[in-house]
Amino acid sequence: MSDRKWIIRAKRADFFALGEKFHIDPVVARLLVNRDIKEEDFEDFLHPEEAAFHDPYQIEDMNQAVRVIIHGIEEGHKMRIISDYDVDGVMSNYILYTGLKRIGADVDYVIPHRVKDGYGISREMIDDAINDGITTIVTCDNGIAAKDALQKAKAAGLSVVITDHHQVPFNMEDGEKKYILPPADAILNSKKESCHYPYKELCGAGVAYKFVECLYDKRDIPKEELDDFLEFVAVATICDVVPLNGENRLFVTKGLPRIRVSNNQGMRALVRANELSDTTINAGHVGFRIGPCINASGRLESAMLSMELFLEEDAEKAISKAQELKEINDERKELTRQGVDKAEEIVRDRITDKVYVIYIPECHESLAGIIAGRIRERYNRPVFVLTDSEDAEVLKGSGRSTEEYHMYEALKECEEVLIKFGGHAGAAGFSLYRDKLEEFKERLNDNCKLTDDDLAAKVMIDVPMPIAYVTEELIGQIESLAPFGQGNPRPVFAQKDLRIRSAKILGKEQSVVKVVLEDTDGFAGEGIYFNASEFSENIISWFGQEEYDKMMHGWLNNVMLNIIYYPDINEFNGNRTIQYKIMEYSMATIREVL
Repeated sequence: MSDRKWIIRAKRADFFALGEKFHIDPVVARLLVNRDIKEEDFEDFLHPEEAAFHDPYQIEDMNQAVRVIIHGIEEGHKMRIISDYDVDGVMSNYILYTGLKRIGADVDYVIPHRVKDGYGISREMIDDAINDGITTIVTCDNGIAAKDALQKAKAAGLSVVITDHHQVPFNMEDGEKKYILPPADAILNSKKESCHYPYKELCGAGVAYKFVECLYDKRDIPKEELDDFLEFVAVATICDVVPLNGENRLFVTKGLPRIRVSNNQGMRALVRANELSDTTINAGHVGFRIGPCINASGRLESAMLSMELFLEEDAEKAISKAQELKEINDERKELTRQGVDKAEEIVRDRITDKVYVIYIPECHESLAGIIAGRIRERYNRPVFVLTDSEDAEVLKGSGRSTEEYHMYEALKECEEVLIKFGGHAGAAGFSLYRDKLEEFKERLNDNCKLTDDDLAAKVMIDVPMPIAYVTEELIGQIESLAPFGQGNPRPVFAQKDLRIRSAKILGKEQSVVKVVLEDTDGFAGEGIYFNASEFSENIISWFGQEEYDKMMHGWLNNVMLNIIYYPDINEFNGNRTIQYKIMEYSMATIREVL
């Protein structure tokens, strides 16, 4: 069922001409246009395995970053990598650590503790590095906003190389953004205004990969060895929810097939712990099973556990460590469920707010972002979730945003009531003093320019496509657009006025309903929906018990639905049939049967 507004994407082009030019169905051409893929990029998108990566030396400061590292190696300098504690941070740390070791660097790594250290590089970490005799700091998946800490590092004579992908901090002066770069010997971040690298959406691991690619080039390491990092970039790209287009699509397409057969003992052990050893791993498996296990250690324990897993060379020890991460993630899921339930209770009292600010004292602060994301999905509002911190006077929070609301800029407008903040359009982290909480809520809502239309839950339909149009060949072409995710969502199709000729409830839990859909011309096809109890309740409510009973018996009835669907192939006992996965449905106009 859907109470969301259904909207058809209205982008225009000559889809038939594009289809003919690229030997694809016009529907697939329309899907590419809907995803803002330019005509000159169609071939690379359709055939990513044949596409080429951009020249990494096009990233501004790349040559200088390489010089710093190679000079440090030749001089015997001690280096330290400092990363974030999420999946992207761990993956980029692993890539840099392994890559630097391979070229002969004396290097170690540090991953901040989410609760004790917080996000990014602190001045205390610089003190530790100085005390440990470190002369070169390399950041990954962070550093672009660490101005104070890196000023201290430079003042102490340390070399600093930043590899990051986050938004460059800025101040507004006379209505213009004035960007603030931290002091460093080299800053590798394609989001810098002065960087002309052709692709701006790499995750931290993607930037780390590009850096190691250049280091290997200068040290004459066989380029084939870079392939061992592809699955790590793929995992980070999917889990960091960056757009799955351009180079990111190329990384994921090349990296996904390597995960199950990785040369890395830890990666293979994590696949086994999630019972995926005999599965063709897709982006969903990474985003909802593998990635959360890596993330969970950084949320409830220390991300060092995940890093140690991927550096483990003993197969049995790797299996044990992977199972530990799986158990931590299971605990995280239960705590998240409790937090979401509590957030739901709080939201009921503030249901009319445009921006939801939810304070849950007992919530583990590492789960605030997940909970904010769940509430955003349910209510289509920007959501900030705050929790207590180790400092009794300070609250910490995470936010998740909707498409129409730039979260970082919203926090920027409230910066005088915040202790610190960072993030980007879709997500942010911040802290503030407890006595500023109410003012923070008021300011966010007073400043919010979202309209009622912005706040209305929507589902965007790619193509209003009759089920009779679907063929196995078309399904194959649609699937060739995978992996689906941020920036490349799974296509959405719709058809109005379908009669439900018959229905059956299936499954051990009786949770699946299989229906026979019939269009106005008499074409019939098989549909499936994964919430049978809800489906039954709605059909009875809309059409009455008698019509429901007729439908369940396969008799002539007046049950008519509009559906949003995704076509798929169902294979059973060697037979292949087209099946329509019903994603949402609504009541259609009744046409009385004869």
